Amino acid sequence: MDAVTKRNLMMKHYREPKNKGFVDGKDYILNTQNNASCIDEVNLMTKISNGKIEDIRFEGEACAVCTASTSIMIETLLGKKTEEAEQIVKEFESMIDGKEFIPDKLENAVIFDDIGKQPSRKKCALLAWWGMDETLAQSKEGIYHE
Repeated sequence: MDAVTKRNLMMKHYREPKNKGFVDGKDYILNTQNNASCIDEVNLMTKISNGKIEDIRFEGEACAVCTASTSIMIETLLGKKTEEAEQIVKEFESMIDGKEFIPDKLENAVIFDDIGKQPSRKKCALLAWWGMDETLAQSKEGIYHE
């Protein structure tokens, strides 16, 4: 994907993020991630049922990279089985860390493949993904918001 296409997709997800805004629901797992070095804060609300991600919502204030990454993560993971979502999260982390990864697994999240070259932006791209990693671990333990 060329640089202009990547930038346009990132800006689209920044300006019109997917699933922004919480809903009422006790069957969601809540997770909050903060970047102490900037304003980024992402609050995730995830519904997992029968080993499948049924819904992901988010709230928070964040930069363009963080917001777009969160929106694209949601788009990528919705409807996936938790095992597949775990693999996708690991692939994304590998990509950001400059390690080998499988581009096809990441779908549109592959637009962040150059972020690892900007150390100050890595955490922006990873914040929501770290939250999802924790959420998936919590779902295995049966920890939900009451």
